[in-house]
Amino acid sequence: MKVDVAHISLLGNREENQDRVSVLTGDKSTLLIAIDGMGGHAGGAEAARLCVEVITNEFEAAGHPVFDPQGFMHHAIGKAHAALVNLGTQISVEARPRATCALCLVQDGYAYWAHVGDSRIYHFRNLGLHERSRDHSHVEVLLQEGLITEEEVSTHPMRNFVECCLGGDLALPSMTITSYKRLTQGDVMLVCSDGFWSGLSNEQMATLTTSDAAFAKHLEKLGERAVKVTAPHSDNTSAAALRYAG
Repeated sequence: MKVDVAHISLLGNREENQDRVSVLTGDKSTLLIAIDGMGGHAGGAEAARLCVEVITNEFEAAGHPVFDPQGFMHHAIGKAHAALVNLGTQISVEARPRATCALCLVQDGYAYWAHVGDSRIYHFRNLGLHERSRDHSHVEVLLQEGLITEEEVSTHPMRNFVECCLGGDLALPSMTITSYKRLTQGDVMLVCSDGFWSGLSNEQMATLTTSDAAFAKHLEKLGERAVKVTAPHSDNTSAAALRYAG
């Protein structure tokens, strides 16, 4: 499997970066991870770091290619959630560390993804948006009901309210896990925090599918643009991407 991979994590106009992203490459499998420590909650950075650590351990322990991609992602996210719940046991409910999560596993010419909250997964093809994940948020409900437009999501006053996340309560949060998505040559899979997607259009992100060899530099420039567009209140801005070459 031939792929180009890249990842970025920018501070934005914040005092601390509570995002963590990672690209894990195993024998015949690649996993993209984007974790956003919940803003306003104590220990957001530690929550994001711990989630990446737990999911990395699960990926490294799995056989490659992963035998049951959906089962693997459900188990890995569940383990990360349990780790955050344990981390916050001695902390008041409102201050417990929490995080949103986006995973994308690529193997055998297919992509599988899972997410909790408003960290997103995008599938781009031929300079266009092929598909994206649907946020677990109030504004996503409004969007699906046709009450707001895609362009209004990033500026809506309730854009930061997510309906589920990792950590906090003991109960396993709702998560969306897809079936396989067939990839074609040149397709790009992207996982990112809301600080990245809120400052960019689908068309701008889809330029990652161009034949430009500087894939990592292209992703970096997109991240810098997202920070600039949303300044002086830009969030942590993070993404991991994979371009499938066949």
